[in-house]
Formats: sequence, C-alpha cells, structure tokens
Amino acid sequence: MIDAFISASRALVAVAVRSLSDVAEEVTLTQYRTLVVLAGRGPQRLSTLAQAVGVTPATATRMCDRLVRKKLINRRVERDDRRNVRISLSESGRALVHLVTSNRRREIEQIVRGITDEDRDVFIKVLDRFTLAAGELPEQDWATGWEI
Repeated sequence: MIDAFISASRALVAVAVRSLSDVAEEVTLTQYRTLVVLAGRGPQRLSTLAQAVGVTPATATRMCDRLVRKKLINRRVERDDRRNVRISLSESGRALVHLVTSNRRREIEQIVRGITDEDRDVFIKVLDRFTLAAGELPEQDWATGWEI
C-alpha cells in the first residue's frame, strides 16, 4: 500500500508542478502551499500558518514579507496586541490559487478518465480517507474557503 501511494504521489507531484508552470515566476512551491492553506482555512495567525505549512515562524515571516510585496496576501496587526499578526489571502492571491487549481483539475480530469467506472467508487473512498488522515480538507470543503 505504501509503495502504491508513493508511486501515486510522484504522479501527483508532477501534476502539481505542471499546474504551477503558469505562475512559477510569481511563487515558489512553499509560497503556493501558504496560499492554499489560507484559501482553505481562512485568515491565520502567523504562528499557526507557519505550523500548517511546516516552516519555522522566522521563515514564515520572511515568506509572508515576499507574498505581501507580491500583493498575494494581506497582513494585519491586531490593535490590542501588536505581536498578534493575522495573514489573509488577497484578491490577487485568490485568483492565483483559482488559476492553479483549474489547471490541476483539467489535468487530473484527463488522468481519471482512464479509471473504469467499477474502480472509481473504491478509488474515491480511499482517496477521501487518505486526505482526511493527512489532515487536509476534502475538495468541496476546501473550495468554499476561497469562493466566499
């Protein structure tokens, strides 16, 4: 099972990299992951965002500085506690995530056309369980985070 997931993950990483090709000069993979976390989970405290992305708070601060300069995120300092910084997705960031997600969706649609109808239900169930076990939101829940 692990070997099958590793093989599938290589294919999915390739799809992810290709879907980012249109915006590769704008963002790194880690920066894009940051945008995805904000799209799916809404505004975050900097420390929470760092943890979700898997970087140190110092790295998250530098990364967010770059994303603010690119106008892909907004940073707001809380009035009552200047140490509490909230990061949110900007409209440009939302548009970038939408573009990349659309590119990825098109390519994955082509790939899954090769899966038979009888395998499709089992495939969906296994992927949904894997997604939840990994701590990610299902697509329908994730997408509503940035469409609101």
